[in-house]
Amino acid sequence: MVIWHTALMAITFGDDPVRQELAVLLQRMDAGETVDRTYERAWIDLKEEAGRRDADGHITAGAPQNEAAARKLAAEAACMANTPGGGALIVGVADDGALIGADLDAEWLRHRIYQLTRRLLTVDATEVEVRGVRLLCVVCPSALEPVRMNDKIQWRVDDHCVEVDAATWHARRMRTLNYDWSADASATPVSALRSQALDVARDFLRESGDAGAMDLANSSDLQLLRRLNVVTSDGMLTNAGVLAFVGRGVACLDYVHRDYAGGDSTVRVRRTGRALLEELAEAFLMIDAHDKTHHLQAGLVVRQVRDIPILAAREAVVNGVAHREWGQSAPTIVEHVGRTLRVTSPGGFYGGVNESNIITHPSQSRNPALTQLLADLRVAEREGIGVDRMVREMVRVGHHPPVIREISGPFVRTSLVGDALDEAWIAWLSAIAPAEESADVSSLLLLQRLVVVGWVDEERAATLIQLTVEEARGAIVKLTRASIRGAALLTRVEGTPDGTPSVWRLSDEARRVLEACAVEVGQTRPDLSRAEVARSYAEARGRISSTELASLVGASAPNVGSVLKALAGDGVLEPSTPAGRGRGFFYRWRPASSPDGASVSS
Repeated sequence: MVIWHTALMAITFGDDPVRQELAVLLQRMDAGETVDRTYERAWIDLKEEAGRRDADGHITAGAPQNEAAARKLAAEAACMANTPGGGALIVGVADDGALIGADLDAEWLRHRIYQLTRRLLTVDATEVEVRGVRLLCVVCPSALEPVRMNDKIQWRVDDHCVEVDAATWHARRMRTLNYDWSADASATPVSALRSQALDVARDFLRESGDAGAMDLANSSDLQLLRRLNVVTSDGMLTNAGVLAFVGRGVACLDYVHRDYAGGDSTVRVRRTGRALLEELAEAFLMIDAHDKTHHLQAGLVVRQVRDIPILAAREAVVNGVAHREWGQSAPTIVEHVGRTLRVTSPGGFYGGVNESNIITHPSQSRNPALTQLLADLRVAEREGIGVDRMVREMVRVGHHPPVIREISGPFVRTSLVGDALDEAWIAWLSAIAPAEESADVSSLLLLQRLVVVGWVDEERAATLIQLTVEEARGAIVKLTRASIRGAALLTRVEGTPDGTPSVWRLSDEARRVLEACAVEVGQTRPDLSRAEVARSYAEARGRISSTELASLVGASAPNVGSVLKALAGDGVLEPSTPAGRGRGFFYRWRPASSPDGASVSS
């Protein structure tokens, strides 16, 4: 019997010729049949670990980490990935069919291939046992861009790898660009769906309060499935439908709650035999139960605010299932530790998305049909699955924006830290007109920077809101038209040199209103340090004058000269003239020096 050492999907998804052929060959091996190189195909290759034979050709002991073997297998995996449809390697089988075994650690190999292919290829490395011999099955998904090894692109032709030019590869790629695994028909009939999952789907629709969603919820079972585009004309579910309404036999989500970092888990939910929608519903309930509620009073109105905004938490979890790599059996992990929610999902960033553009990059998903299904059920936003919503919901109550990063594995990890609830900030935002500015993601990020750092220009704004400099300039201009209690919200910083981008700060009235809001809620807000404002400004813009600093902090130029002199004494600024005074005098930023004498930014 073939023994898989990671859980296999128990539900029958749509045809995958690679995995089907892999299963057939393993079963033949297990039955005692000799599966040698004559069984190799365009999508299946038999491999030994490099370095396992001595000079006489005898098999020697292997190791969990074998760099030579990893490099050889990475090249073969790249070739498979460059081939339309991908492919698989069975590691531990000789050309003559002898089962010699594989000693490489599966996780180490998976990550090493990822590194060797310049973070372009994430394989699924699985241990299997055939007739008592440990083998590795390395499944290589079809690449989104050519994976080069030794500056060459290779793909499979019959049972060997051949070089192909980039133009030919891209032409073939364009013909298959619109492929969506989650939209494919599965081998699972509608009759296999779980009634509990249908109930959850209707609950999601009704909770949205949308008239169209209510109409959908009141449809018959079959009508509901058809309108959700998860059932084919011959009564089979799509792969997205199987995940959502049947499940995959192993848990899709693993939720754990701890009161504090390093503490014992107080709740653990990882259930098999259920549909994704059921798991999502329970995860939302667990998060809700452990997410503390605060009651904030503004006049006669009492508002409830959670440590972690519910919408942000929900979007983080849904993001972790909508865009993940479903070819891996590992669950999406949801860690709820104190006031922090951390969601870790298999697979790296996808389709050109990265940490620096995730708010504004056009939405692309590994699983468009699944993503659309979750949107149609009102579980998540239709476009982008709510990254901008996560940012908005976190920042509008004073928290830092979500941190979304690709980590080793690769995995994508989203962290929501809810320990900075700011009542004065919340009240201050409500005083801004028009009210839309306090709901606009770009405006919120800019305002948060203005409160915390004290100033912004178009270059810093562009990085912060993940737009071009021109678009960032427009976002600032829009914010300059906003007001607070009848006064301008922003004011231009004086003293910037002609021909340089304008710098903006909060107006004096905006600062006074923020201070008043703090007093009203019994909060003490520390004043911005003049030295810190001067340092951040000079470091970013390369210079600062007493006129600029005075305008930045709302003081007179003579009263801030000592701050700049002190910074010059600390070695971070240097005067523009030896005399240290005169018309047009300013200070230059003086980068710190590294041990080898090179200048480095502080």
